[in-house]
Amino acid sequence: MGLFDRFYYGKAGQADYTEDDLPANRLQLFWQVLRVRFWSLMRLNLLQALFWLPMILLTLMTLMGAMGLAADLIEQEAEAIDVANQLMGLLSTYLILLIPCIVITGPSSAAAAHVARNWARDQHSFLWSDFKDALKANWKQGLCASAISSILPYLLLVGYTFYGEMADTTTPFAVAGQVLIIIVVVIWALTLTFLYPLMVGYQMRMGALLRNAMLLAVARLPFVAAVRVATLLPLVAGILMFATGNSYGLLVIAIYYLFIGFALNRLVSASFANSVFDKYINPKIEGAPVNLGLRMDEDEEDEE
Repeated sequence: MGLFDRFYYGKAGQADYTEDDLPANRLQLFWQVLRVRFWSLMRLNLLQALFWLPMILLTLMTLMGAMGLAADLIEQEAEAIDVANQLMGLLSTYLILLIPCIVITGPSSAAAAHVARNWARDQHSFLWSDFKDALKANWKQGLCASAISSILPYLLLVGYTFYGEMADTTTPFAVAGQVLIIIVVVIWALTLTFLYPLMVGYQMRMGALLRNAMLLAVARLPFVAAVRVATLLPLVAGILMFATGNSYGLLVIAIYYLFIGFALNRLVSASFANSVFDKYINPKIEGAPVNLGLRMDEDEEDEE
């Protein structure tokens, strides 16, 4: 009975949890949520991984195909230009097939963003029911967002190749077109940091969502870029391992994203987005809560 008593009532002599024990900033709250919600994050990740499974399988099949194709061409002593053309054709096919695989992930990304948003504010969230409700409420806008994400890789390949050929044959100023395409893709990647949190947190039309997410990304450019880079570090590490001949690189990537990667990225984005919303959006909305889950300082208490 003592074990159950401690489970329900806590340890004897332990001080009560007070407002002074609350985290003072978003970083402290993030680490606290990560520690407390770690196993729940793994369950949330499994839900998202189901929607990303087609993309994962397609990517693995394409990688194995590329390795086999390159080995065959080298064995046949094909010229380097032929190897490059064959691999470029395989890459183009992969990016086209990738479009529907990414499109179907939009609603699940919105649902996961809703759950992660609540956890990042230290609010309770019923994993399955809240995930399902958020998916039903935001599936249209989620599909629209993922549709844009799905076509950008292919457009990047086509545009970069097109302007590259122009730069080689006609004018060197075509390099500006390559740079522009890269900038568009990078801006979209930064915009996604806020797009799904805005989608599940505020009532906006799709155009307003895109505009506000992009404006916030530009306003907080150095910080949002740092957040995006931080979330990509495990993927980059795995790719570098594989590129340097370590076959375990792909295994590292697969294990990371299968068990925690998707959900952890959502929690990082939600924590950062909550802090930005508290600075730029919530104070302008009457009655909107600010700094949920954080300890208020004396000035904020006086305002209350």
